[in-house]
Amino acid sequence: MAQAGAMAHSLANPSTSSPWSGARIGITGVRGALGQAFCRQFLQQGAIVVGLSHGPRDETSDPSTSPQEWVQWSCDHEQDLDPVLETLDVLVLNHGINPAGDQSSSALTRALTINALSSWKLINRFEAIAKRSPRPAGPRELWVNTSEAEIQPALSPGYELSKRLIGQLVSLRWSNRSAEEIKTMQLRKLVLGPFKSELNPIGVMSADWVARQVLTQARFNLSLIIVTPNPLTYVLMPLSEIGRSVYNRLFNRPGR
Repeated sequence: MAQAGAMAHSLANPSTSSPWSGARIGITGVRGALGQAFCRQFLQQGAIVVGLSHGPRDETSDPSTSPQEWVQWSCDHEQDLDPVLETLDVLVLNHGINPAGDQSSSALTRALTINALSSWKLINRFEAIAKRSPRPAGPRELWVNTSEAEIQPALSPGYELSKRLIGQLVSLRWSNRSAEEIKTMQLRKLVLGPFKSELNPIGVMSADWVARQVLTQARFNLSLIIVTPNPLTYVLMPLSEIGRSVYNRLFNRPGR
């Protein structure tokens, strides 16, 4: 498929203006502020965007800034997305909820399921697809939005707990991926500070600015992408990843 290898081809071709021109990009949480911003930025780069959402498409949205394709899905049914995942060059896991101060059992379970466990399932499914059906021109990419809440307070214990879990799981995969897995799929972590959205109306950054910064850093092939006004995060997050990597590798016991 010409579109399937377009992204990797453009990466290798310096005359191509955008590495995402013609690439198929799947975005979860595409109805949220950041999901919409990612959509607009990728469309401007000439990508084909597939919106992956728990809800229906907003038929009143501007077609020029909306996903060309729309797929509904729900947590605990991640396997239903396999036919779509097989067609993607890049998968951006961006869905999530913020239970705020609700610390009830049901709220915590929902936050853990949506923010962490569903993303973990999709990581494994997309990684298996990438390994089973490698792109001859280059690896697929998987971007996981974990949030600055991995290491900073977010004034929402349930949100922090779920984001720290998915962040730790991504770090674990980084530590234990084989050479073949690295060759077939690039795994990136997005650590983002507070941006303005329905979940966070007092965010200090705009979603479009954050999305542009993420794409800019991805152009430089960074695996750990950080966008935040907090300078401490730029120091603490890399140090945290180094510590996790050493710990995970030290106690890695396959088959035991």
